Amino acid sequence: MMNTEKEVRVWDIFVRFFHWALVLSFMLAYLSSEDEWLGVHSFAGYTVLLLISLRLIWGLIGTRHARFSDFVKRPAEIKQYLKEVLLLRPKRYLGHNPAGGAMIVLMLITLLVTTLSGMATYAVEEGAGPLAGWIAHESESWEVVEEVHEFFSNFTLLLALIHVAGVLVESLLHRENLVRSMFTGKKSLHTDQ
Repeated sequence: MMNTEKEVRVWDIFVRFFHWALVLSFMLAYLSSEDEWLGVHSFAGYTVLLLISLRLIWGLIGTRHARFSDFVKRPAEIKQYLKEVLLLRPKRYLGHNPAGGAMIVLMLITLLVTTLSGMATYAVEEGAGPLAGWIAHESESWEVVEEVHEFFSNFTLLLALIHVAGVLVESLLHRENLVRSMFTGKKSLHTDQ
């Protein structure tokens, strides 16, 4: 028996574009959070919100490995997978593994909270943006919204760093360059002949 590897397309063009556009948009928003960069920060934040909205739709109607039904797993499956990682012998998944799927859902939620609280902060502090007509400008009671925005932007950054660490660990354990696959869309399909 000879072990051969054949590459198959796993990540469609939308998933790859979404991933890297989100990385760039989030980092731009995060790094432009000072007042003098408010225009850039707002643009990047709106871009993140647009990307998340499109990803939520694609998670329902997209290609196989893009769909939430392919990678959203029960907590018991996530726990079992993490145990396997700690034992250095996790099962290999062609699409997202259970921990990766959980991270995607968590990051989509935190990014959504970050962008919506950012829009609310913009409406309160600047009297501008799509929520300006709905939220009172200069409202004292809305200081908590800015705190929520800052907390979730920092929490999302932490999740992104954990995600990168997980990708590196998975790449090492399975001897597969997962970063490369997010550019090419292809992963190795391990087959025996």
